[in-house]
Amino acid sequence: MWRRLVPVCLLASFSLSSAILPSMPVTHDRSVPASTLHAVAPRAHFSYARAIPAVHSGNGFAFMRVGLMPKDTSEEYEITFWNSIKDSQYASDYEAYLKAYPNGRFVPLAQARLARLRAAASKAPAAPAAHEASGAASAALAPAAQAKPPSPATAPPATQAKAAPPVATPPSPQPKAPPSAQAKPAPAAAAAVPAAVQAAAPAKTNVAAAKPGPHDIQDCPACPLLIAVTPGNFMMGNETDDPSEKPVHRVTIGHGYALAKYSVTVAQWNACANAGACPRLSSDSNTAPNAPVRDLSWDDAQQYVKWLSRISGKPYRLPTEAEWEYAARGGTATRYWWGNEMRKGTANCKDCGPPWHVEAPDDVGSFAANPFGFYDMAGGVWEWVSDCWHNSYKNAPDDGRSWDEPNCQTRVIRGGSWRDGAGYMLSATRFKYDSSVRYNANGFRVARDMQ
Repeated sequence: MWRRLVPVCLLASFSLSSAILPSMPVTHDRSVPASTLHAVAPRAHFSYARAIPAVHSGNGFAFMRVGLMPKDTSEEYEITFWNSIKDSQYASDYEAYLKAYPNGRFVPLAQARLARLRAAASKAPAAPAAHEASGAASAALAPAAQAKPPSPATAPPATQAKAAPPVATPPSPQPKAPPSAQAKPAPAAAAAVPAAVQAAAPAKTNVAAAKPGPHDIQDCPACPLLIAVTPGNFMMGNETDDPSEKPVHRVTIGHGYALAKYSVTVAQWNACANAGACPRLSSDSNTAPNAPVRDLSWDDAQQYVKWLSRISGKPYRLPTEAEWEYAARGGTATRYWWGNEMRKGTANCKDCGPPWHVEAPDDVGSFAANPFGFYDMAGGVWEWVSDCWHNSYKNAPDDGRSWDEPNCQTRVIRGGSWRDGAGYMLSATRFKYDSSVRYNANGFRVARDMQ
């Protein structure tokens, strides 16, 4: 009965961790302390708190007639996936849903819409790429790493065809501002690197004329720029309501490695595709050469690193989850690498301030670098890492190696995307995705061992 009163999307769109609100069954009436609701809403997975009406409030409580679902349920993932593509005008969105959920509750709808889109495409001529953005449907703002937003990745009007990522000198570190009194304390880190960095976005350079910086590594003309990361230790994870980020634990990375300065770009991926080593991807998501390539599965990324290894003679791979977070933090111990509060010009996300475009992420290198010199590790696209997904860090390796499992089907993605809110830009944020399924906001950056 209650499902007739509240749209299904609301039942899926607000999820509180069972660590905070244990054993709250779906579709039951509940009263939640308003203070608790406000505290957890910014980090609630798939949350649209403003869309959930309070039936009555008083005495510090917000009485909500809303179904609450455990965060880590396949039902919630599926509903969130569907809600973010249900208005899409792109067949690839529905194809991704059908591949991820072949027996899902929305399969008949997905099949019907897919058939309708294919029929329309066969009758109408293809629209010029320059006009794709103006004709795209407005996307449902999907938080996290579930479903593909229904908008194409078209280049901003001023973007020109480019061959390689821009190279910008990392901004000079600034004195760290005291964290807000409300900011959640982060675990202490061993490395003493300033947490706050100049927030203004660096000016874009002429990409054709850009050269590698003095500390960059480039193993071959088609290879992404790398930055060498020195061994060290840090506190990995976060003491939030999300059990997957716990327990906070010390990781000692005793090996040197190099990590890509930027996410892999469309142009770099196309070089692999032109060589016949990587699949060609949908132009809907990959039109701007210097934008991060996306709509990729973990399996796709494996093909790219194998190709790089072959043409460069170097052992390319995806970074481990620990290597990724170590580099993303840049020696800091705060919620974001720049501090404990969101700051404009530091990340490409929908709550992070301009520039931001609903249809696609900005070009790589459009925002400030972190203290280690890496760009876009918060926002832009979610990035695949090598590790298999585990629901917590219990028994996780403490030496930075990949935490794998035999026949693993679910892999870790990190960093958040341009479609997500500020709560997903935290250095510790992690999520999971099926390794064989492509998603519009998933990309990657490469790593290799230092020999």
